[in-house]
Amino acid sequence: MDVNDHSHDVIFISIILPFVLALCTVRKLSHLAPFSLFANALTLAGLVIIAIDLFQDLPPTSSRKLYADFRQLPLFFGTAIYAFEGIGVILPLENKMKEPEAFTGWTGILNTGMTIVAVMYIATGFYGYLKYGEAALGSITLNIPNEPLYISVKLIFALAIFISYSLQFYVPMQIMWPSLRERISNERWQLPLEYVFRAFLIMFTFTMAAVIPDLGLFIALVGAASSSTLALIFPPILDMISFYKQKSLLRLLKNLFILIFGLFVFVSGTAVSIKEIINTLFL
Repeated sequence: MDVNDHSHDVIFISIILPFVLALCTVRKLSHLAPFSLFANALTLAGLVIIAIDLFQDLPPTSSRKLYADFRQLPLFFGTAIYAFEGIGVILPLENKMKEPEAFTGWTGILNTGMTIVAVMYIATGFYGYLKYGEAALGSITLNIPNEPLYISVKLIFALAIFISYSLQFYVPMQIMWPSLRERISNERWQLPLEYVFRAFLIMFTFTMAAVIPDLGLFIALVGAASSSTLALIFPPILDMISFYKQKSLLRLLKNLFILIFGLFVFVSGTAVSIKEIINTLFL
């Protein structure tokens, strides 16, 4: 990435930082629901506009490689897990629903939502690579033409991410803050210090966004290091501990397979991502 382009990114990040700080002062999940709905509507509109570009002048599939180099597999696993992994918000959403039983089941909200997301991801990835080939960047919005219609897509997704940031931010706050609050004896200071802690976490994420210029590598690193832990390593361990008395061989084999796969993604994906980030920054 060009140094000037990266400096422009840092300037833009600094401009929107105060607005994100203000949005993340919202403390109740129910108050964030309208923002999430609006962000989903924006995302859908952006995907429709992107599809208009992707479906134009498509080359034949024979002009593209069927598969990438094996050394890129860890980066793919990290990126894919990052894209699909939403385990952090599953339990909070289910707990806050009026009818939690509607969340699970074959046609429940979870399966229906993940099916829709999977179809959109696969379609965007397939046609994006078919259209742009090896020139495809970490985000498809970086490949689309600089025309008014497609520039609006970047604004739409930027606004959608901005709005949905507070929803994603809700989960780590719910996990980390209660244990810290217990250490504050004076109740008068609990709320002000909570806002300070919120600001600290936001500043940390924005610093990471400013320091790491390659979005694709950052996504792969987060996916391999944290998402694989939450989605593939902890769940089978907890399942084996919780249901060890059942002594089901099939359940044990399933958990071991998921655990070993998760460890592979964690180790290989994290190592490759860090190596690529170092090469991007210093070489």
